[in-house]
Amino acid sequence: MTEGRSWNWETGKGLLGIDDPAEVDAAFERGERALGAGVIGLALNCPPEVASPRIIRAIEVLDRSRRDFPFTAAAHVARLNGRLTPELFAALRAEGMGGFADHAIRDTLTYVPFRDLPPWFKGQLVRTTVLDKLDAWRLSALYTAEDTWKALRRRRS
Repeated sequence: MTEGRSWNWETGKGLLGIDDPAEVDAAFERGERALGAGVIGLALNCPPEVASPRIIRAIEVLDRSRRDFPFTAAAHVARLNGRLTPELFAALRAEGMGGFADHAIRDTLTYVPFRDLPPWFKGQLVRTTVLDKLDAWRLSALYTAEDTWKALRRRRS
């Protein structure tokens, strides 16, 4: 843990480097405005078991304008560690796709091994893979049709 205080809760400076969960807990009690950045810092610098309870707490207490911060922190946990805690899986599932958790869920599906995903996430992986493939086919057909139309127009000119 950091010995010297190299972060500033007023300006948010240095909070991405925070690695002291007690300091983030104290920031919760004080109601700091830059709490979201502090939670992201914990996700970047601490193991999932340390960061997870603070991420969950931030999801519960932050207002709508700052609600994306804890989900960004969850995405970082998935990317950096290749795993999430059961509580983070539950929080992401509760929020669902299409909202604040969308990118965090997609990062989880990308970086957490399939065998380690809970059933709902496995279903989302299959669903998003199929939808992405269908979209790729749709775009390919669209581009082919556009190219054909352009070629026909050139021949008529």
